[in-house]
Amino acid sequence: MKISDLRGTVELRNGVKMPYFGLGVFQTKEGKEVRQAVQCALEAGYRHIDTAALYGNEKGVGEAVSSTGIPRRDIFVTSKVWNSDQGYDRTLRAFDKSLSLLGFEYVDLYLVHWPVRGKYLETWKALEKIYAEKRARAIGVSNFLQHHLEDLLGRCNEIPMVDQMEFHPYLVQQDLIDFCRERQIQYEAWSPLMQGKILSAPPLQTLASKYKKDVAQLVLRWNLQKGIVTIPKSVHRDRILSNADIFDFAINDQDMKAIDRLDRHERIGADPDTFNF
Repeated sequence: MKISDLRGTVELRNGVKMPYFGLGVFQTKEGKEVRQAVQCALEAGYRHIDTAALYGNEKGVGEAVSSTGIPRRDIFVTSKVWNSDQGYDRTLRAFDKSLSLLGFEYVDLYLVHWPVRGKYLETWKALEKIYAEKRARAIGVSNFLQHHLEDLLGRCNEIPMVDQMEFHPYLVQQDLIDFCRERQIQYEAWSPLMQGKILSAPPLQTLASKYKKDVAQLVLRWNLQKGIVTIPKSVHRDRILSNADIFDFAINDQDMKAIDRLDRHERIGADPDTFNF
């Protein structure tokens, strides 16, 4: 990944250019809160917004995107099908609903939110149909471990273009990153700041001071230098702006490896092998 500025992109396996830095809106309230957060991010130069049916704020995201005056083609919007809507027909209906709420003719990326056992293959077939109809410019998965991907790859027509995973210095999963890279599946981070928990890690505080940055900026820069798309969430203008202030420094190789070594396989979210929702 060549890192340039806030509007820089990575090219997916099908040639679609995906901004490598964006705003996540998990737990952002529908209505004024999500509209203001998205508008603030877009005004600051962000061009990637990540939502999901589960978040309940697709309508606000769509309204914010439409209100900015920025051409729709210049903004990359992701949504996801929720677990209770998985299966072929239900996924197609869920996608139609998401598209209607967003007020768009297409999404840039549509993901299978979790690998629901016994359903995710049929769900993926629905995503392949949506992609073939050009209603999603790219399709992918979220929370799929290597064995989930291997199962899917053996039976799909389109290889997922993205795998969005929990990723932060306490949960690196380098083997999975390598597996995806070898197959041109772009790795993307959710909860890159571990919902704020990672900000108190003493080794990161020391390194951040060295680079004259805060811990969030250090960690987000580490994401990009590892070739990982990242979508930190915030509803606060100052933090939205601060999170993006990561293009005027680079972490050296020694310090990159030091951050990697903080990995302790600790999750803030559910385990993709044992989730029950």
